[in-house]
Order: sequence, then structure tokens, then C-alpha cells
Amino acid sequence: MATAAGKTLDVSEYMHGLKFNRYHLQVLILCSLVTFFDGQDFSALALALPYIREDMALTDDMSGYVSSAVFLGQMIGSLFGSYLGDLFGRRPVIIASTIGSAVFTTLVGFASSPEELIGLRFVSGLAIGGLLAPVWALSIESMPRSMRATSVTIIMMGFSFGGASVAPIANWTAPLLGWQGIFWVCGAMTGVFAIILLFTLPESTRWMVSSDKPAHKIAPMLARFNPGFEVQSYERFILSDERTVSTSAYKDENWLARTVKQWFSRMGELFVGRLLIITLLIWAAYFCSSFAIYLKSAYGVIFMENLGITRQNAAWLGSIGAILGALGGVALLAMTEKKGPGWIALAPLIGIPFVLLVATGYVLGGPAFVPILLIGAVMVGAGHAAVISITSIYYPSAVRAFGGGWASFMAKFAAVAAPIVGAKAGFISGRQGALDGYYFTVLCLAGIVVCILALGWAARGFQQGAQTKAANPQPAE
Repeated sequence: MATAAGKTLDVSEYMHGLKFNRYHLQVLILCSLVTFFDGQDFSALALALPYIREDMALTDDMSGYVSSAVFLGQMIGSLFGSYLGDLFGRRPVIIASTIGSAVFTTLVGFASSPEELIGLRFVSGLAIGGLLAPVWALSIESMPRSMRATSVTIIMMGFSFGGASVAPIANWTAPLLGWQGIFWVCGAMTGVFAIILLFTLPESTRWMVSSDKPAHKIAPMLARFNPGFEVQSYERFILSDERTVSTSAYKDENWLARTVKQWFSRMGELFVGRLLIITLLIWAAYFCSSFAIYLKSAYGVIFMENLGITRQNAAWLGSIGAILGALGGVALLAMTEKKGPGWIALAPLIGIPFVLLVATGYVLGGPAFVPILLIGAVMVGAGHAAVISITSIYYPSAVRAFGGGWASFMAKFAAVAAPIVGAKAGFISGRQGALDGYYFTVLCLAGIVVCILALGWAARGFQQGAQTKAANPQPAE
């Protein structure tokens, strides 16, 4: 045991020894609401696009550019948001990004040309993408070890539920206010929530410890997890389950040189030892999954319309599929937390034959068409939610958001390409185009299976740092 003077607390053991409690639930709910409104703002265009195509007479190519603008913004925003999240903390970046998302989503509703739509969706995408890696990191760093990956899937349910909520907003708002009203309502709701976050969102305690914040600031944050524990008696805090990451080097350099060198230093941390293979496989799996999910997100309603389903019913089916996919992701993670990431491959593996049945046209027009369509969409969504859950868990807290941000950045290449490729390949042109889109989705699902199985092999026995004992909170000498 440590002496009374200058006692050191191992924050890793302290937090791992805690059971899931009311404060964990509070953090989980707040993070889920952050992604709920993020998903709502992100998905607004997919539901508004059929109306916009009619109103602005958009060509297929222009529809692709309009849809891709937000993905390009997300791609760039994920890098800056993750870097700033590790530099300044999770809380300020999440709040600033939520405010930005609210403002620019609202402004999209005032666009009067395709070019304005592209510009405003790009800027809103910067905010939408900027908060995801910090909110993943905040969730992972606040939960007990057994809840880390599952917590990310749960908060990304918020993203799926937020996207699903746009369907009733669109169906009720568009007839009254036009497609513009969809963005006004979504932006206003996000703005109200941003104000609530100012007073409720905590900072990550693990990030504070890894960033060498003063003990008098760390202690009150730790006390929130267990008010009965006398954390105020400790003067020093450490993380024994993480390797030390130097993030304060190059202090003698000027600001620009220091920033550039620290950026590349953090980048190098993502490839230390076995992380070289793990990081590359995460990027590849996330890329394939993003191509499938964003092709569905951008054109899912149009695909279903072209296969004979009415626009409003297609919107409802898209929402139901998103919700069930998110729930499926949580169920899948219940297995992968204990049995390893390889089990994530189960969802895309099951999805392949169902999506193939749609792609071949074998079930079109029959009673099995809608159920099979829905099961395929659920498996695509469940696999994507599960892949997201592992993008940040293998990295130390000092670079966790950066690791998640780079995974998101690489995945957004697929997100940007999906609508453009879909438009240029003719996926939104008639019945055959929609069927080709489903064939392409099958290829993406196969890619996820291969990458995840390889990741499961590479990550066997891997830990971020030192082995941590599964015990009650104990002070370190």
C-alpha cells in the first residue's frame, strides 16, 4: 500500500474494478444522444434527396456530387477532430462540433442551387465527422473493461436511431415546408441539444491522466465514478495498462514545427509493434463496411423505389433497417467482447446470401421480397456498427481519438466514393441499376469478412500495455 504522503493511484485498476453504475449510464446516454443528433443531421440529405432531385432537376452525376460532399467533409473533419480531441480534450471538440453541425445543417435548408448544397453539406460534414472519434474515445475511456467495445456500438445505435428519425421528420415536414424543412427541423433539434451539452458533458478522466493534468482536476472527475472512494487523498495518478506515449516533445520548436512533428509522432504510435498489422486491417475492414453502408445511406430509398416500393414506404423500411441493424450490432458485440473481434464477421457473412437474393432479382415482387431486403439491410448495419466499435480500443488514451480518427479518415474514402461510383455506375438508374448496386454490396460484405477474420488472428492476446489485474480499486506504490 502507498504511504499517506504522496500516494499514487493506478487509475486503470480503479476504473476496471468498478461495476457499471449510474455515472457510467449518464456518460453512455450523453454520448448516445451526441451521435443521435449527429446521425440525424448526416442522414437528412438521403431523405431529402428524392425531393431535391425533382425540385432542382439534378442529374445522376450531380446527385452523386451532392451526396458525396458531406462524406468529404466528414473525411477531413475526422482527422482534425481526432487530433484536437487528443490535444485539447474530448469535451470541447464534441461540443464545438455539435454546435457547428446544428448551424450548418440549418443553413443547408436555405440552399438555392446544387453548388450551394455541395458547399454547405461539405462544411456541415466537417463538424459531423469531427466529433465521432472524440466521442468514441470518451465512451471507451469511461467504461469498465468489459463494456468498452460494446459501449461504442451502443452509442453508434444513437447514430442509427438519429438517421432513422429523419424518416418521420421527412414524411411529416416535406409536404408542409418542402425539403428545406427537413434540414431546419434537424438543425434546430441539434442546436437545443448543444446547449444542454455545455452543462452536462464530462471530460475523459483517462485522457486527463495521460495528458498529465493536475491532480486537483483529476480527483473530482474520478470521484464521480465512485463518490464513496477517498480519491482526494491521492497526489499522483497513473495508467498501468497503457504504454507511455510522449505527446509533449519538441517544446523548443516554433508552433508550426512542433505541431507538424507531434502530428507525425502520434501517427507513428498507431504502428508500434503488432499495431502495424492491426491498424491496417481495421482500416481495410472499415473501408469495405463504409462502402456498403454509405451506398445504402445515399441511395437506399432510391434503390427501393426503383424496385417497386413507394417512396414513403422505402423511407420507413430504411429507418426500420437502421434501427434493427444497430440493435444487431449490440447483440453481436456481446459475443465479440469475450470471444474476440473475429466474430464480427458473422453479420456480413449472414448478410451475403440475403443481399444476393435481392441482387439476382429472384425474390422481386414476391411475399419474401421485403423481409429478405430488410434482413440484408440489418446485417449490413450490424456489421458496420460492430466494425466501428473496435476502431479505437487497441490504442493508448493519449492517441486513442487520433487512432479512431485515422480509421474514420480511411473509411471516408469509401464514403466519398460510394455515391459517386453509384451514380456513375448507373446504380440509381432504374431496376437493373438497383440490382447492380446490391451486387456491389455483396462484394463489400465479402471484403469485411476477410479483413475481420485476419484481424481476429492478428489481435489474439494483444493488449495496449501492461497486463491489468481484474480486481477492486487498489492504490499503486
